[in-house]
Amino acid sequence: MAPADTGAENPPARGGVHYKWIALSNTTLGILMATINTSILLIALPDIFKGLRVNPLVPSNVSYLLWLILGFMVVTAVLVVSFGRLGDMFGRVRMYNLGFVVFTVFSILLSVDWLYGSAGALWLIVMRIGQGVGGAFLFANSSAILTDAFPPDERGLALGINNVAGIAGSFLGLILGGLLGPVDWRLVFVVSVPFGLFGTVWSYLKLHDTGVRTPSHIDWWGNLTFAVGLIAVLVGITYGIVPYGGSTMGWTNPFVLSMLIGGVVVLGIFGYVETKVREPMFRLPLFRIRAFAGGNFASLLAGLGRGGMMFMLIIWLQGIWLPRHGYAFANTPLWAGIYMLPMTIGFLLAGPASGYLSDRFGARPFATGGMLVAALSLGLLTLVPVEFSYIWFALLLLLNGLGMGLFASPNRAGIMNSLPPHQRGAGAGMVATFQNSAMVLSIGVFFTLIITGLSSTLPRVMLAGLVAHGVPHATALRASELPPTSTVFAALLGYDPMKTLLATTLPHLPHATASYLTGRSFFPTLITKPFGSGLREALFFGMGMLLLAAGASWLRGGKYHYQEPGDEQAQDASASEVDKVGSATDSTGEAEEALTGARVHRTGIDTVPG
Repeated sequence: MAPADTGAENPPARGGVHYKWIALSNTTLGILMATINTSILLIALPDIFKGLRVNPLVPSNVSYLLWLILGFMVVTAVLVVSFGRLGDMFGRVRMYNLGFVVFTVFSILLSVDWLYGSAGALWLIVMRIGQGVGGAFLFANSSAILTDAFPPDERGLALGINNVAGIAGSFLGLILGGLLGPVDWRLVFVVSVPFGLFGTVWSYLKLHDTGVRTPSHIDWWGNLTFAVGLIAVLVGITYGIVPYGGSTMGWTNPFVLSMLIGGVVVLGIFGYVETKVREPMFRLPLFRIRAFAGGNFASLLAGLGRGGMMFMLIIWLQGIWLPRHGYAFANTPLWAGIYMLPMTIGFLLAGPASGYLSDRFGARPFATGGMLVAALSLGLLTLVPVEFSYIWFALLLLLNGLGMGLFASPNRAGIMNSLPPHQRGAGAGMVATFQNSAMVLSIGVFFTLIITGLSSTLPRVMLAGLVAHGVPHATALRASELPPTSTVFAALLGYDPMKTLLATTLPHLPHATASYLTGRSFFPTLITKPFGSGLREALFFGMGMLLLAAGASWLRGGKYHYQEPGDEQAQDASASEVDKVGSATDSTGEAEEALTGARVHRTGIDTVPG
């Protein structure tokens, strides 16, 4: 359907010339709050499970652990497209404000859990999913609000600052979780409440819609098939890394296979439905726009290469390096967040700068170069021994942060600049869906590679090491049969599993032996070699995905801004021309004209939507 109003792309803001900075500061607060909550649990989980009186290393409790980590990501991945479409229909600011309200309400509910055991864990999971609904409203509409508020030649800087807030939030969450969790695990959720209340009032009073609304009908069949298909796939991936029967992972579990296969089939049905309904939620013809398609595929591949890598680096630090350098297991989550700061610094340095430069020179050189730099950093990490010198590790983290910063802002700006005003909400939702789905898939792939490496040698090494230190063979055998998934999560949570596995045996061992087995060197030494083999494969996988992302980014073409029909002021007199897209007699051309408008603005090369 054509937009209800096809006036100038950026009508004068009712808040005056400063409105764009109000929009930037408010949406940056929203994204910062949401991304802090995606990572704050990683460090606070030991305190949360201790408060709930649940042992997360018991195989039957692993699903609670996974859903607390991934539930937020899964629900945002499923809902952002629909919520972005609602923003196009009813107003992006209205949907964004609703996101602040929902997020704040569920943050409060998360902090009032009075239950214990499995009931307490289930309460937190359900409330986290509700919090994710609020996050989906925020993610789906923030980029569209910024694109509406800023002119095309300033969007790279604005989206760059917004992206920096997102990455910074991920690392701030690690530190806040480490600081607040030991005081009271409920503070991990309470910390969002004052910011949510302030953001709700501020956005309600100061933000207003400056973009185009598109009156249309909700695509119920599209929403249903998309939600069912994507949920099934993401649930299958989540349970694929949970032990099943005698297997170290659940990829042979009939439930997992049915979720994955059934989900893919339903998503195929969704694609067919979207080609038949009059007003689809997922605008497939947007992929005819070369800048949109190339940027999204690059974002998907970058998410696959980077999403699970964060977990692997944290496990590397918490499970091996920090304990062997004198840090108690209980303190490793906080220090892992601190030692990861070079990556954040790199992103903070490169993000706004690359966004600003991409406004002038286009997204392709910076986004493509950023992926190459990030891939180089992972390649160099394969050369770093598991027992490394921190200065080299920190420099490679900084290099990776610089590469991701070079990529993220220009890539997002290039995607949003390519969209017609009446499709920005749906387009931004599609971008977020690719990113969040890639994160969950990446975590599944990376954990699989690591667990495969551990399962090949760890049981034998652990059995021999325990028997050599006087542990009875039967007890050592039971300990060595601990699923590698539990070993990985023990490292992630800052636990020493030896204290749990050998609880009944330790009092009967010499004090020096018991202290050594539960000390800072025995468990890290056991997992160093098995973890290293899986880590190297994971790094190579990540590097391959980032190189493919660089190729997809290069194929986006040159600098491209969508231009409304008849808007001559936006044209660059020295380098642009107005091209007719499609023809009146070509049905494909007619469909594309109805979606993207009759004209495009072209600067540089290879910019005609393809």
